[in-house]
Amino acid sequence: MRTISQSPHDPAFVRDPYAFYDRARALGPLVWWDPYAVPVLTTHAGVLAALRDRRLGRVPQGGLPPFPAGTAHFARLERLSLLSLEGDTHARLRGHVLRAFTGRRVVGLTPDIAALCHGLIDRFPDGAFDLVAAYAEQVPIVVIARLLGVPEDAGAALRAWSQAMVAMYRPGIGPAEHAAADGAARDFAGWLDAVMAERQARPGTDLLSALLAAEDGGTLTRDESLATCVLLLNAGHEATVHALGNAVVRLLHTGGAPAHCTETRIAATLEECLRIDPPLHLFTRYALEPVTIAGHALAPGDEIACLLGAANRDPAVYDAPDAFRPDRPGPMSASFGAGVHFCLGAQLARLEMQVALATLFARCPDLHLTEPPAIAPIYHFHGHARIMARIKVSARAGSAAPSSP
Repeated sequence: MRTISQSPHDPAFVRDPYAFYDRARALGPLVWWDPYAVPVLTTHAGVLAALRDRRLGRVPQGGLPPFPAGTAHFARLERLSLLSLEGDTHARLRGHVLRAFTGRRVVGLTPDIAALCHGLIDRFPDGAFDLVAAYAEQVPIVVIARLLGVPEDAGAALRAWSQAMVAMYRPGIGPAEHAAADGAARDFAGWLDAVMAERQARPGTDLLSALLAAEDGGTLTRDESLATCVLLLNAGHEATVHALGNAVVRLLHTGGAPAHCTETRIAATLEECLRIDPPLHLFTRYALEPVTIAGHALAPGDEIACLLGAANRDPAVYDAPDAFRPDRPGPMSASFGAGVHFCLGAQLARLEMQVALATLFARCPDLHLTEPPAIAPIYHFHGHARIMARIKVSARAGSAAPSSP
């Protein structure tokens, strides 16, 4: 196995990691990445196979590695997160959530999402504005809050808590980031406890009410409910915010966004946006038993990483992989993962982004950037911290849809 070095904190790498992926892939399907000190899979075939391999798990058999000192609140939620579970416990918790993500229920959200998007566009200012704050953040936060059944006006707090907590997945962070993540986990859980107390008195048809009913039935504990809600609120908007922002920037740079986002083309356009600029670039697994991956023997407990961003631009399966081609043939991308940890909110995320992009470019066909977009300084979650844009007042086509219920 060859070795390759690249700091995940290098701003140029964070902005554009794809040249590094090409260099790594040229060394083989599995390479050792310093300073991560972990073998990484670089090809589409290798990444998808590893994600589906039951001999690999999200958590080693002995449990999660020790959490940093002073992060007890974060650990309380992380230990019971769906991303940190395997086997029967994972299947049980995932089953409770999947009941809220049925295809019929997700599709039924379409008019509500469209009305939300129209309302946000109606509030765009006449001058330059940050499209992330005004649109890309708002759509997924409000949608997941409504589906879960928590107050959507808490969006700013949810975003702040989420950003502090996902920072724990970055390499090389220190006590300040640990403290921020732990404080966010404490405040997040405390807020959810209060919301749950209110919902128990007035249950509804939302996911939170379903989880509380499962608690009453003895099939869920309160800590499991809290961890599941935190994960859904974090994952339900964090990745989608970045994916939506990445798609907007890609379409503006490519040109012809309104034509790419028509009703008949938006699905293929979104899949190509997700392939070429995925929001999540690295996902780790642990060997649960002796296993050989790409010719390398792993012992139980050994960690291996899947480079989703490299898989999505593998020239062995995608012709001209750096080119934006919404009509390209090819296999499923790795953007939503695969196997038992395939993103359970993938259908919802796709619907949100299809509606958000189609509505945005139908209403604002002359949307344009006013300065280079600012990439968020986080490698794992690849996205934009700020997208300054502007529209002509006369070009804001159409009118708002009826108010959402």
